[in-house]
Amino acid sequence: MRLQSRTKILAVALLTLCSVSISAQPPKAVVESVGMTVSDMDRAVEFYSALTFQKVSDVEVLGDEFEHLEGVFGARMRIVRIQLGNEYVDLTQYLAPPGRPIPADSRSNDLWFQHIAIVVRDMDQAFEKLRALKVAFVSTGPQTLPPSIKAAAGIKAFYFRDPDQHNLEIIYFPPGKGDPRWHAKTDKLFLGIDHTAIGISNTDASLKFYGDLLGLHKAGESENFGTEQEHLNQVFGAHLRITGMRASAGPGIEFLEYLTPRDGRARPADVHANDIVHWQTTIATDDVDLLAKKLRDEHVRFVSPGVVATPKGKAGFSKGTLVSDPDGHGVLLIQNKCIDMLDVAELRTRTACLNASLRNPSSSREHRNGKRLLH
Repeated sequence: MRLQSRTKILAVALLTLCSVSISAQPPKAVVESVGMTVSDMDRAVEFYSALTFQKVSDVEVLGDEFEHLEGVFGARMRIVRIQLGNEYVDLTQYLAPPGRPIPADSRSNDLWFQHIAIVVRDMDQAFEKLRALKVAFVSTGPQTLPPSIKAAAGIKAFYFRDPDQHNLEIIYFPPGKGDPRWHAKTDKLFLGIDHTAIGISNTDASLKFYGDLLGLHKAGESENFGTEQEHLNQVFGAHLRITGMRASAGPGIEFLEYLTPRDGRARPADVHANDIVHWQTTIATDDVDLLAKKLRDEHVRFVSPGVVATPKGKAGFSKGTLVSDPDGHGVLLIQNKCIDMLDVAELRTRTACLNASLRNPSSSREHRNGKRLLH
């Protein structure tokens, strides 16, 4: 009896954690990581290590599953996961076939633009650290957004580039702005990743994709313009509609729609995951098969042929699919690791059985012999 009681307790704990979110519509989403393609992994790791990112894992993968997942024939990838604070970045080098570099004339209002916003404790100290690293500037210098932009007043930010010319941002939140954890007392200079920002052409279309379809919620919005914004983005006349989206956990996804100028270029149709301009935001969901079907029904563009099962222990998730958002930004949808512990359909069935047994213990006893709730 004690063993059966313990089994039931374990079952309740597991199913409480995993099954409740399955029935939610839209599915519960977690932004697990943000990824980018790099040309030289050792150089990239050295650079991000100087910003106090820590290496978490380093794997090499190949095979049909990964070719199909990323849409790159003959792919052999080295993937390094790094961490800053609570957030993860996945660096991927295509050992074969190598892709193309980022266009040298890329601008902040081009629709392939994406960056991560690295939160800093002190902007002046962080800027001096970047100068010592001889980073390539995008912004003229750190900018403090003015009181006229109420939602962002007092925020300090600076754009720069990594060795592969990926855009990055350091950001400082004054008291009363940003997540409270950015204001915790610490000696660390670089604290974590607040969000990834993406260039978009139409806020409503992006809200439908990330909100209605993927299940993120709107966390804030702002309209930014003025000389500070222009010199931050290095775009004359920059006037942006900015919308912040959040999942149940992980960094935010921020939309940057340029109201002016409107001459930002679309992401070329022939960009592939091995090109250095490629980023992909990884979102974990309770039922990736169900979500993929939902996206198919809405005519979302798939890079993968469908949901792809990955070899155990290689990718860090059991199955996933790569899709494109309305402007071509990569979004890798993966099965939530908690739900990986049981098949989703089986989990639903077992949840129903457990609920029935808890409601009617005497009925449950009649069926115990020779059966266990969990295998």
